[in-house]
Amino acid sequence: LWRPVLGVLGLLGVLRGAGGQYERYSFRSFPRDELMPLESAYRYGLDQYSAENWSESVSYLEVSVRLYRLLRDSEAFCHRNCSEDGGHKAGNGAGDSSAGAGAAVAELRAVARVLRRGRGPRRGQQGRPPGRDLLHEFQQREPYKYLQFAYFKANNLPKAIAAAHTFLLKHPDDEMMQRNMAYYKSIPDAEEHIKDLETKPYENLFIRAVRAYNGDNWRTSISDMELALPDFFKAYDDCTATCEGSREIKDFKDFYLSIADHYIEVLACKVQCEKNLTPIIGGFVVEKFVATMYHYLQFAYYKLNDMKNAAACAASYLLFDQKDEVMKQNMVYYQYHKDKWGLTEEDFQPRS
Repeated sequence: LWRPVLGVLGLLGVLRGAGGQYERYSFRSFPRDELMPLESAYRYGLDQYSAENWSESVSYLEVSVRLYRLLRDSEAFCHRNCSEDGGHKAGNGAGDSSAGAGAAVAELRAVARVLRRGRGPRRGQQGRPPGRDLLHEFQQREPYKYLQFAYFKANNLPKAIAAAHTFLLKHPDDEMMQRNMAYYKSIPDAEEHIKDLETKPYENLFIRAVRAYNGDNWRTSISDMELALPDFFKAYDDCTATCEGSREIKDFKDFYLSIADHYIEVLACKVQCEKNLTPIIGGFVVEKFVATMYHYLQFAYYKLNDMKNAAACAASYLLFDQKDEVMKQNMVYYQYHKDKWGLTEEDFQPRS
């Protein structure tokens, strides 16, 4: 069997766990003194930046980053709960005297479910929501461009280095930030502070799993990778849910054109979710991230002689890349020895 190798993981030594902006963050118990409109906090932080009030600027820019995360988490939470609310059944209409009446009642119930779902997200929001342009700035990590310089001017080099690195992961070709990072790296022990402040839990799990894998610690690798998979899927579902949030209407069109524009915007947002959630490790994007996790899993299971799970992971990988010759050879190998290992056709189905 071919063993998957992720070359960029030789650079894992420069990566550290997430922290910084989110040390005080809690979705369930967000500090009341930090609750304010996202745009107000961000614009005030930028105003203080322009006025060279570095401490005040840092404070409000950090708050705005946490508020953005709170907004995303809140929207995802509201949409999940409203979707579940919309799925409740309100009876089967058995008492209706005619098929026509039953159809009318069913239609009314369907409309009621739609209205409940529409009302749900509004319960999760107060006041005017931030504009799409502002949200795009946060998605592109623009606040870290200002944070890194404000940290530097406030003599907080560890956070300045981390903020510069966090920004560069989204903007690797930014020449000014490259020069800043080159300067930071000339400082002794700077690498200790190179971390992605926006690292997600599944990224850390994936990194731990690959480290264990590279050390032939198969059980630990499987354990962490099996945790990384559902955590990524949850993050993906949350991302697509937030795409269905409120929409900023800048011009007034015919009703159906407006609806079409809305759905185009939602679909464009959802298409970007996988790209936006794909880890960048050591400056390199982990291509085919979900497929890569299945690749590691199938080989680790094979090394533990767990052929049923190995075959299922190989089949799952092929859902994402049907032309991968290495995995196709692995599947042929599993099929050839299926009688020896007691495998059935069901064992060659992708995992659900």
